[in-house]
Amino acid sequence: MIVGIGIDVVHIDRLQRWVDMPGLLQRYFHSDELVSVMSKGSGAACSLAARFAAKEAFGKALGTGLLGIVLKDIVVVNRHNGRPEMEVFGTALKALRESGASRVHVSLTHDHGNAIAMVILEDTGG
Repeated sequence: MIVGIGIDVVHIDRLQRWVDMPGLLQRYFHSDELVSVMSKGSGAACSLAARFAAKEAFGKALGTGLLGIVLKDIVVVNRHNGRPEMEVFGTALKALRESGASRVHVSLTHDHGNAIAMVILEDTGG
């Protein structure tokens, strides 16, 4: 059963500016995300924007926003086939459990200067 759906859009230029600000990315992204994304070189800002949109979409899917959630507790990873998945820890895991959801689905895209993410929270009955 679907517990919540969230969608968000982020301008890629915004994250491109963040790349040049020391310490700012570390405030919002888990170190594993940064290692993976920064290895993409010129595509890093697109990936960062999509991941930031996913974090925002997660809060919208919760229906409570991100109040009380540490953004680094939400990690978007790509599996070997490129499929994005969202892993949640700490404050984000607590919020997920409180929502009644047990699974997170995420989809990312970017084009024409924007990155978009959609998150679906599901109660798998387990």
